[in-house]
Amino acid sequence: MSSKNKILTALKANQPDLLPLPALEVPLAEPVSAEAIEEKFKTTVVTIGGRIFEVNNFDQIREVIVQQFIPPARIVSSFPELNDIAETDIADVNPHLLENIELAVLKAQLGVAENGSLWVPEANMIQRVVPFICQHLALVVNRKDLIANMHEAYEILGNSNTGFGAFIAGPSKTADIEQSLVLGAHGPRSLTVFIYG
Repeated sequence: MSSKNKILTALKANQPDLLPLPALEVPLAEPVSAEAIEEKFKTTVVTIGGRIFEVNNFDQIREVIVQQFIPPARIVSSFPELNDIAETDIADVNPHLLENIELAVLKAQLGVAENGSLWVPEANMIQRVVPFICQHLALVVNRKDLIANMHEAYEILGNSNTGFGAFIAGPSKTADIEQSLVLGAHGPRSLTVFIYG
């Protein structure tokens, strides 16, 4: 048995027992209206550098995209409704061939008002690399899926077994390079959120 196999065998033999997720005792807050949650979400997204568009259908989403991204910009989407302006069948494409994506349009499962983040499970990413390698990211979230805080997100997602996923908030940015704010340092340079429903 090789050294590598000995190490892997020892690791497998010494796995900790699986434990249930901890219960969070969150103090009851006063009820917040759906309208207040939406306003807080929109304010937070804009504050952290994102853009918000309220839409009723995919024609309106298409209109915004076409105004902002001129062909031959490479656009990919998880929505078949956008197949006339975007590639929608890239699940089996080699991830290394996705490096030139200008815009990715993906579905978010949740939007969190307290921090402006959106939960995107792997099933909505087409490929894991898409929301991180694209130059610009657009996330589409249903108005009814906006929630107040991360405690609620934990309650919704805690036992869902969706596997990989990410909370995405605002464009990628860092300010630790010579104390200058740099957008797109390790992810998309912009985030657009479409709220519908």
